[in-house]
Amino acid sequence: MPAMFRRDFLMAAWAAASLPVLATPTRMARLVIVGGAEDRLQDRVILRKFLEYSGGPRARIRLITAASGVPDAVAESYRKAFGELGAQDFEVLPLSDRQSAFDPVVQEDILRADGLFMSGGDQSRLMAAIWETPVLGALHQAFHFRGCCIGGTSAGAAVMSRHMISQGRALLRPRKEAIDTDIGLGLLPSAVVDQHFSERRRLARLLSALAERPDLLGVGIDEDTALVVERGQAIEVIGNGVVTLVDPSQVRTNVDSLEADEQIEMLGLQLHTLPAGHRYAVHGSATPRHWPAGLLQALQRLVKPGPVRW
Repeated sequence: MPAMFRRDFLMAAWAAASLPVLATPTRMARLVIVGGAEDRLQDRVILRKFLEYSGGPRARIRLITAASGVPDAVAESYRKAFGELGAQDFEVLPLSDRQSAFDPVVQEDILRADGLFMSGGDQSRLMAAIWETPVLGALHQAFHFRGCCIGGTSAGAAVMSRHMISQGRALLRPRKEAIDTDIGLGLLPSAVVDQHFSERRRLARLLSALAERPDLLGVGIDEDTALVVERGQAIEVIGNGVVTLVDPSQVRTNVDSLEADEQIEMLGLQLHTLPAGHRYAVHGSATPRHWPAGLLQALQRLVKPGPVRW
């Protein structure tokens, strides 16, 4: 992020130090990472699961619409959807810009939430509002120390990773420097997420990002599909589509010898498609013996918790 936020960072550090450090969570911390266009009108499978994982109808559900260009319309859509699912305590956080991200009332509301859901829109807009502010620290505290369920759709999914795809045109083939990246929330530290994956044919876009960062695991999530990450334990795929994992840890590329926008050679990629309706535990007897070692290693990277950002 630009150096202009340095003053904000110092203010955030002071504010975060004044917030209470919360106890070890008594429930499973989960991320519900949605590929966009989730059903809000009919069965609402994903939102129903999010409410369940947050604690049920009495859970404190808070919506963040800072990524959206039409926040009022988005808020009303989710208010109606969660209301019809039985949520009794749903509110929209008054978080729209950097100034509001320093509001102690917003921070406290985040720290007391059972479920936080981030809408779609523009992921760069969302990160510009909260990066190096007390709200970022509060989100991490809520997740790591209270076991708050944090969900996000479309732009709200893209920000989950530390290395975030901020924008990039549709690609037929992987190309060097064809996309822009930025810093995300870091709740999914070892991966990079792309959304609307199959519907917008974004495999080449994701591969372009991974060619530059082969240390990361690529996660492509279809529309009306969610990757649920149970910290340290398992993942689950819910909804109607597929989650695609691309592991470039053994890849060989010619990216260093290319000019910008030239096509990339990528050798040794591992790709896994995980359809909705499946759960993958990474520890104990629930781990099938027939799994390839590469899949287990990829899943272990997904569920491994990252550092707490203050």
